[in-house]
Amino acid sequence: MPRHLIVNADDFGLSTNENAVILAAFQAGVISSATAMANMPAFAAACALAQQPLLKGRVGLHFNLTYGRPLSRAILRQPRFCNDAGEFDLNLPRHRLWLNRQQRAAVLEELQAQWQQCLDHGVRPSHLDSHQHVHNIWPIGELVARFAAQQGVPVRLARNLGHNLSLPKRVFKHCLNQRLRSLAGATADYVCTPADVRNAAPPTDGVLEIVTHPTALGSDFGDAYLNPDESLSALLDNRLAGVPREAYSVVLSDPRNAANALE
Repeated sequence: MPRHLIVNADDFGLSTNENAVILAAFQAGVISSATAMANMPAFAAACALAQQPLLKGRVGLHFNLTYGRPLSRAILRQPRFCNDAGEFDLNLPRHRLWLNRQQRAAVLEELQAQWQQCLDHGVRPSHLDSHQHVHNIWPIGELVARFAAQQGVPVRLARNLGHNLSLPKRVFKHCLNQRLRSLAGATADYVCTPADVRNAAPPTDGVLEIVTHPTALGSDFGDAYLNPDESLSALLDNRLAGVPREAYSVVLSDPRNAANALE
């Protein structure tokens, strides 16, 4: 079994309903951290919830380049990122390896604006990941990882567990993760979804981050990655019994994890 388990709920702040489900999942001990979307309608309410002791220091930034309106101006002039209505409309191949100087500057400006939006609402993000995994696009990932290093926070690696990863994808993700780790430092060793937890044996050591999108399932919790009637709570309890669910700040205080990041 892994030494530590981070169960992160994405999309905090997306909607009032999303906030309520994530708060309840925290209270039930199903999840151990969340990442917030700084340009969404329920973001301010999510930041207010993040002041509760249970959530304090456990909320990161879910960097968003694909949904809603940006918080900065330069990216509005980049047709690869925004449409004429001033909304995100990402038109960038996932295998893109290069951005021009104006594009890089615009992405960084938006990242800084979303980070500042968190600070302005009383939340210093504990870690960084991205909506629809846009930081798995190599040049965006480099910008996000460098920024994370400047802020002294970890960044999520690309998903590296799961039977449906083809050999080319595995090779690309391995190289990308090596680069993200070299730029940002300590982070989780493995990243997967609840469906990956169900379908494959967990890693035998290290730190595992599970990316979740909790849903209400009566008095229980499901997940967008699972079947509609499948319990996220039961899955985690059955497959990862006894592994402590922690926030990044707790996990990375373990000297073994810091040492692994330097290998």
